[in-house]
Amino acid sequence: MWGLAAWATGLLFFLPVAWMVLTSFHSESDAATNPPSITAPLTLEGYREFFGTATGTSRWPALANSASAAIGSTMLVLVLAIPAAYVLSIKPVRRWSDAMFFFLSTKMLPAVAGLLPVYLVAKNTGLLDNLWLMAVLYTAMNLPIAVWMMRSFLAEIPVEILEAAAIDGAGLPTVLRRIVAPIAAPGIAATSLICFLFSWNEMLFARVLTGVRSITAPVFLTGFVTSQGLFLSQVCAAAFAVSLPVLAAGFAAQDKLVQGFSMGAVK
Repeated sequence: MWGLAAWATGLLFFLPVAWMVLTSFHSESDAATNPPSITAPLTLEGYREFFGTATGTSRWPALANSASAAIGSTMLVLVLAIPAAYVLSIKPVRRWSDAMFFFLSTKMLPAVAGLLPVYLVAKNTGLLDNLWLMAVLYTAMNLPIAVWMMRSFLAEIPVEILEAAAIDGAGLPTVLRRIVAPIAAPGIAATSLICFLFSWNEMLFARVLTGVRSITAPVFLTGFVTSQGLFLSQVCAAAFAVSLPVLAAGFAAQDKLVQGFSMGAVK
């Protein structure tokens, strides 16, 4: 019974996604019917409109901007979070709990509260509509979460292995690269996917701070809501296309992801 309940709950959450994918293969007239038609003929019209084969307008710059900002910020987060988590877990500093609370306290401020100061700084420094600014902002937003996640993963590494490496003369860079990183690979994969997901889906700062050159995919999706109406088939096709990179990353790292989320759950 519990298994059937779990399957029913999973299908309930998956149903809107499946409906979105099905609607993306319908024409605009069939997608706008009320109630929606399941047996309507399938077509690639929505995807042709999205990828610009019918209009000649390329949608790839928005996707490329999102990918660059998300991947760049995720790599920078890992470079900063892994040494910080190492210090706070394996080599604990004094009053490490206060440092952890400081990281957590940065997430207590609503993002919209910092929007105006960030906009003024970007405007005065000439960084509006700049992809590097978005990568730095995403790094700042995801770093506290990454430090907390990585600390819980690194705390599971046996100290004896690190002590043996120190006796053999391994320095901190060697320990991080050849011992900590392989053992904590599931945790690194889980942290990377979470940071990538948050960066890819972020829209508030991207909506205000980007314009034409650095527009990201979530902001681009809002362009389908026009004064002429909502192009439902195109919106569903665009949403599915924008979701594919995250789905592909999750599918590629699913074994590491599950292992990383379950680390430390069973003693």
